[in-house]
Amino acid sequence: MITAKEMELCKAQAQFQKMCEFLRQAAEEGQRLDQVERGLFPQAMEMCLRMLQAFVEAHGDGDEGPELEVAGRTLQRLEQLHDKRYLSIFGELLIARYVYGTREGQAHEWIPLDAALGLPAGDNSYVLEDWLQRLCVKEAFGESVTDLRAWLGTTVSVRTAERMNRDMAQYSEGYRVNQGLPAPDKDEAILVVSGDGKGVPMRRPLAERLAEEGIPVPRSSASSPPDQGDSSHPGKKQMAYVGAVYSIAPYVRTAEEVVDEVCRRKRAPERPRPVQKHLWAEMTHLREGEVWPAAPWLFLDMAVECHQRDPNRQKTLVCLMDGERQLWNLQAEWFERAVGILDLFHALERLWDVSHCVHAEKSPAASAFVTHHLRMLLEGKVGYVIREFRRLIPKHDLKGEKKKTVQSVITYYDHNREHMRYDEYLAAGYPIASGVIEGACHHFVKDRMEGAGMRWELEGAQAMLSLRAIYLNGQWDDFIAYRTAKEQVSLYGEHAQTALAV
Repeated sequence: MITAKEMELCKAQAQFQKMCEFLRQAAEEGQRLDQVERGLFPQAMEMCLRMLQAFVEAHGDGDEGPELEVAGRTLQRLEQLHDKRYLSIFGELLIARYVYGTREGQAHEWIPLDAALGLPAGDNSYVLEDWLQRLCVKEAFGESVTDLRAWLGTTVSVRTAERMNRDMAQYSEGYRVNQGLPAPDKDEAILVVSGDGKGVPMRRPLAERLAEEGIPVPRSSASSPPDQGDSSHPGKKQMAYVGAVYSIAPYVRTAEEVVDEVCRRKRAPERPRPVQKHLWAEMTHLREGEVWPAAPWLFLDMAVECHQRDPNRQKTLVCLMDGERQLWNLQAEWFERAVGILDLFHALERLWDVSHCVHAEKSPAASAFVTHHLRMLLEGKVGYVIREFRRLIPKHDLKGEKKKTVQSVITYYDHNREHMRYDEYLAAGYPIASGVIEGACHHFVKDRMEGAGMRWELEGAQAMLSLRAIYLNGQWDDFIAYRTAKEQVSLYGEHAQTALAV
């Protein structure tokens, strides 16, 4: 008598023969290679589905007798077979198996076949989840679902993709703490930490939810300014704080070399590249009724990683950021020994602001003004630049917005003077521009979170940022393996290892 497994293998063999006949006919008709390729793929998927079904049938139906001892308890085999829907990359299977519990209608306490096959908690295979979420961390959920359907013919709803994203993200913190640290022995001499904020468009910002509950709103959870409207307004945002930790080799330069790079766009080919760059992002959220502010939580995470990458404090530690006071206060708290450096490009932006108050935009005079004062900043002459800017107000009789702009830049430089010793930084070979974190905020947050019409719930936004960080850090495959193993252990306990090895 032919078994169910043999029946499915026969179907697979029949499908293979059908594919061979398709190839013969395609050759006779003179089809192009791409036409043959497109014709073979769905047939190959059908053959693989039959083979996957044969693998399932080879394990039987999970019947281990009318009673089963599990964890010191005696469970009864329920009378009817119960179906488990399993959506693989090849298509859908319905797996009929016996379950054990107390009685029908109660929770299924043990399912031997599920453990033997290592089935996931949900309906979707781990491979399908892997492939779909690789798409979702790069593009909108709707586009990801459409692309997967075009490739595999597999139907997964957008809502399922969103729920899958949140479920997977629950494992991200455990992975990052236990598995995701770069190797300290591969780091360069300078360890760099950097942080910055980027707004995420929200359906309903946390600040509103906290206000309803009478909970004070932390600064790091602040939304966009009030003049941007209510929570349905397209500009309503909540801050995501992005952190980066990486190492880099020292690179000694002169002020003139930096001016050439910045103003004359002469990129130095020998400039060292960041090593073992590790990115992640935090948003202020509620956890068990308590507010967890984003920026302090981010700095705690970065401090832990820096300690693990340099436990003996042998490396030079540099903190490279813009002028946000909250972040510098956190730097003083968590990275007291770090050399704090104001990102040069934030200082440069303000030079252009002042230049356009006294010279026409895009004029040679404006460019010369910026080049001269940038050179002064790079030579450590911040005080000189501040005095020069103070003289501009009466000299050019600046009023209104122009006067306000110049005064604002003076205040900015004065407040950040201790982090603008660029002459010392260049001589020591320290990095002075936070291109890594600036690029991260744009690529990491903006490119995925600010698409046309996108609005996020807080939990969904944090889930996406957590998974996108893992993907951008080049840790996706390791994370998928970690997440799969953790879920298997939670489902099957001591039987999980056997299930994974089948």
